[in-house]
Amino acid sequence: MSERTFVIIKPDAVRRGLAGAVLSRYEAKGLRIVALDQRVVDAELADQHYAEHREQPWYPPLRDFITSGPLIALVLEGDGAIDAVRTLNGATDGRRAAPGSVRGDYSLSNRENLVHASDSPESSAREIALWFPGLT
Repeated sequence: MSERTFVIIKPDAVRRGLAGAVLSRYEAKGLRIVALDQRVVDAELADQHYAEHREQPWYPPLRDFITSGPLIALVLEGDGAIDAVRTLNGATDGRRAAPGSVRGDYSLSNRENLVHASDSPESSAREIALWFPGLT
């Protein structure tokens, strides 16, 4: 069943020149790019995106990181896109992510872990509406 998912290629991946490598993995899997935008986000959008984490003691450094430079926000579409992207990305902590995944191959961090992906149809719908309000 075709579905859409939201992805962020985070500032560390953009800074390191890994955006193309990450995008090519999604496309090679058979996912289609529906929307893509490179931008620098402000604290307000970061707070909306990470609303459920705002009260956590580790949130301020996360907000500083996600607003630290250009990122790429995108919407991907394909059969089982949410699970497919999460598998391609690997475990959140790059030190524990499987080799062959984005984080397993390129990350040694839990916070600066290159990518974000929606974890459910509900979060996907919320995040797509927040980042790409004109997309239906």
